[in-house]
Amino acid sequence: MPTTFRPAALLCDMDGTLVDTERDWLATLAELLAAHGAAAGAAALEPLAGLPLDRAAALVAERTGLPADEAAALLGERFLARVRAGVTVQPGALPLLEAARELGIPVALVTASERVVADLVLDTLGPHRFACSVAHGETPRGKPHPDPYLAAARLLEVPAGACLALEDTPTGAASALAAGCRLVAVPTVPGIPEGPDTRLVPSLADVDLTRLPFAPPLP
Repeated sequence: MPTTFRPAALLCDMDGTLVDTERDWLATLAELLAAHGAAAGAAALEPLAGLPLDRAAALVAERTGLPADEAAALLGERFLARVRAGVTVQPGALPLLEAARELGIPVALVTASERVVADLVLDTLGPHRFACSVAHGETPRGKPHPDPYLAAARLLEVPAGACLALEDTPTGAASALAAGCRLVAVPTVPGIPEGPDTRLVPSLADVDLTRLPFAPPLP
């Protein structure tokens, strides 16, 4: 049935959501963990999905004995190299961004990646598609805290509770929901439950901004 909820803005996660770089991030983590004798299977990687560099590096340091600053430097350099080699845009991403433009819905990029990575991906997606972007380190706290999504809503001058967020990991989902956003998730790892403000879909191609299954925001 048609929805009565029309988002005031679309707040998009980047890695794994708009581009297939979450796989690159997890591969970078697995490579570093395995090289230092730590478990690097799917179960070991799940808690690291969607984390910003500093938090992931701290967990890698705990598991491997590497100094946290060295783990952060290695992760950052290797992930950046993978992104520079080229990224794949997720199915449905560009049509969804175009649909938002046609509907007059502003779009923000909200990422746990560093600014240098965000700018590389913006060049691929087209910076003209985004009214603003928020990268890791540009808010007092990163995901899973609400700060990045709240910052994006402020930049767009809309209430966070009137926004639709797109995410793919439990870390990012927690951030968006804590900010008060409605959430559509295309999971790349398990752990995002459906709820009144959360819907799971197989692909961004399944998201119709004119028929979102949410109640309208409270006045």
